[in-house]
Amino acid sequence: MGIERIGVVGAGQMGGGIAQIAAQAGLGVVLHDIDDALVRRGLDAIERNWKRAVDKGKLSSADQAAARGRIDGVTALARLCDCDLVVEAVVESFEVKAQVFRELDRVVRAGAILATNTSSISVTRIGTSTERPERVIGMHFMNPVPVMKLVEVIRGLATSDATTGEVKELAERLGKTPVECRDFPGFVSNRVLMPMINEAVYCLHEGVGTAEAIDSILRLGMNHPMGPLALADLIGLDTCLAILQVLQDELGDPKYRPCPLLRKYVEAGWLGRKTGRGFYVYGRES
Repeated sequence: MGIERIGVVGAGQMGGGIAQIAAQAGLGVVLHDIDDALVRRGLDAIERNWKRAVDKGKLSSADQAAARGRIDGVTALARLCDCDLVVEAVVESFEVKAQVFRELDRVVRAGAILATNTSSISVTRIGTSTERPERVIGMHFMNPVPVMKLVEVIRGLATSDATTGEVKELAERLGKTPVECRDFPGFVSNRVLMPMINEAVYCLHEGVGTAEAIDSILRLGMNHPMGPLALADLIGLDTCLAILQVLQDELGDPKYRPCPLLRKYVEAGWLGRKTGRGFYVYGRES
């Protein structure tokens, strides 16, 4: 039996993007968040994405309507009980994720896969929060989910070959390219990316260049599609800080020490695009 119905826990930017592409791929989707306002916000964001795609001729109105009919927004985790796979996409905190996985293990049918979209935390450790560690796996989507092709697939120590194979097949069905890596802090993507972003923040902190100059040099000189500070704003500065803290704590190397300016911005609530201000200032539609 294949994966035909998935649950997504967390209706924010990442969870909403996962729900969107799954519905477009013909899967039934149950999108969960802790209250109706957050669920509604997530569904509204998906609708805006689809409207832009229809306006650009990338999606037909009929396909949009069909995909929308495949998503149910819910606030009770028990509504995910009959899903074949559930992807967790909540804040980058082990304590929060562990609690979610304990509850999912209790309510989701036996044999279903529990996947985490964590960008840095040990999949093995998350798996110990359940009675099914062989069915727990990392499924790290890139942001923005509807655009980026990569899904980083991370096996915990107990993750079975069957689970890994099913998740890779699902990623391909969603139009993504799955690439497997080992369960180390930050995996491959963020172990390489976050030190670069952090060093860019240090350049800004030390006055080496303005945010615009730093990003322009990386875009024009290294052919990056987006500068590191603009990318940090897109990811969320709180998420960047959390990942760097995991890297520093788990690997014990001072090269991962978060820049003090990054900490200050997070303390100020300047988290990037989602709050309207980070290293840049954004309007409502950014």
